[in-house]
Amino acid sequence: MELPFELRTAIEKQTEGMSLSKMKKIVEDLSHRYRKESGRGKTLLTEETEAAVYSAVRMPATFGAVFSALNYVLECMNMKVHSLLDVGAGTGAAAWAADALLELDRVICMEREPAMQKIGKSIMQQGSSILQRAEWISGDLVSDNILQADLVIASYVLNELLGENFLGTIDKLWQAAQELLLIVEPGTPQGYKRLRMAREYLLSKGAEIVAPCPHGMECPMPYIVASLKSEGDWCHFTCRIARSRLHRQLKDGEVPYEDEKFSYMAFAKKPTEKVPARILRHPYIGKGYVSLEVCNADGIETAVIRKKDKDFYKDAKKARCGDSIVLPKKDNIEKTE
Repeated sequence: MELPFELRTAIEKQTEGMSLSKMKKIVEDLSHRYRKESGRGKTLLTEETEAAVYSAVRMPATFGAVFSALNYVLECMNMKVHSLLDVGAGTGAAAWAADALLELDRVICMEREPAMQKIGKSIMQQGSSILQRAEWISGDLVSDNILQADLVIASYVLNELLGENFLGTIDKLWQAAQELLLIVEPGTPQGYKRLRMAREYLLSKGAEIVAPCPHGMECPMPYIVASLKSEGDWCHFTCRIARSRLHRQLKDGEVPYEDEKFSYMAFAKKPTEKVPARILRHPYIGKGYVSLEVCNADGIETAVIRKKDKDFYKDAKKARCGDSIVLPKKDNIEKTE
């Protein structure tokens, strides 16, 4: 996946005149802060130079994750989205992703850090007319009221919430979403734990799960939620983002791309059609067959699609982790132990 040309050039413009050594030192400092202090409600970034470097390092992956998640969601439902609220917007990556997929009339970015707001506004001046007119508002997700919008996106922000505020804030996000709430988190056991908690809470409030889940029943993923160790498994997907020269330099990367693992869930106010099955892992292509680990209404299963299944087989060979898929008759499905 390539970043929009306007976004890539706008990001690089923010760091013009800064030495590579200074930027790499900022990356190191920010990484240490987010690793050690994230999740404690502390302010982790205050300087505009930090926000500019942050945009160069994190916006590509965040854009890719939100774009991929929202694209999966839009495959499942036919809806008109006119307004977007990007909560905890940072420098606006989620808004850029939504603008690339939707015909929006209004974009609101809620961000508590002034430095992030300033850089985000500057970057958006190189975007579409809707992004150029985006409304940036100051606000804290926990303590402040949240404006309403057709679509509310909260990407990579739940980790910043203190434990006692978690479900109350999820409820605020749900009340703010007039049509759809999309939550995107890192594709880690911890990120999945937060999403699973949000799923259980919102389903109890009458929310309709849109994606990635093909059903609204109890999650069949055999993950030990009480621990943050990697026992069991967790639901996550991957998007591949092309790296710019600056991005490679800042992250000491040699390959021309970055793979971002992410988890997501989307909830709607109205009933939606469910996909038949969702592919959970990279397909295994054998001689004359494709093996898929899928989640469907019956739980997690291994679907073996053979050449004799014709169109199903062709679709399975092209499928990727995260895709929805129609399976052949039940006699070709083997239960996962």
